[in-house]
Amino acid sequence: MKFVHWLVLGCVVALPLSASAQWQWVDKNGKKVFSDQAPPPDVPEKNILRRVGPPPVPRANPNVDASPAEGANAEAGAPAKTAGTPKPTGVDKELEEKTKKAEAEEKAKRAAEEAKVAKAKADNCALARQGKATVDSGIRIAKVNAQGEREIMDDAARAAEQKRLQTVINSDCK
Repeated sequence: MKFVHWLVLGCVVALPLSASAQWQWVDKNGKKVFSDQAPPPDVPEKNILRRVGPPPVPRANPNVDASPAEGANAEAGAPAKTAGTPKPTGVDKELEEKTKKAEAEEKAKRAAEEAKVAKAKADNCALARQGKATVDSGIRIAKVNAQGEREIMDDAARAAEQKRLQTVINSDCK
């Protein structure tokens, strides 16, 4: 039990370490500034001591502030990419795996839904065939009406029921 107390205490003590500042720079007054946000644009690159991402790629002439399109035209045929610029890796592996997993889940869901519909059609088919066999047998069939009274099916009702059951068989029994 004492081990658990020490473990909890260690976690509580280590918790503030994860909240350390990500940016550190020296402002124009010479003071060190710690922040979780990027420094203002007026702070020169040499005064930034710690940053979130990788350091920026140094330009050939820091006094020239040209856009990439202008820089490409100014150098007359020089390659547009800098040697220090990291090449994009393409598709993110995690994103690709998540996409494949989502597609597989969607496919499984569709297959389950199709199986459910096929089972319902098979059940309807079996019930329709059984009902048609009963109607075709010629035995007396009685139905209960809305008032709860039994009514014997006459020839016209029997023919209508045979026709209805045949349409169900034609649609569900394929």
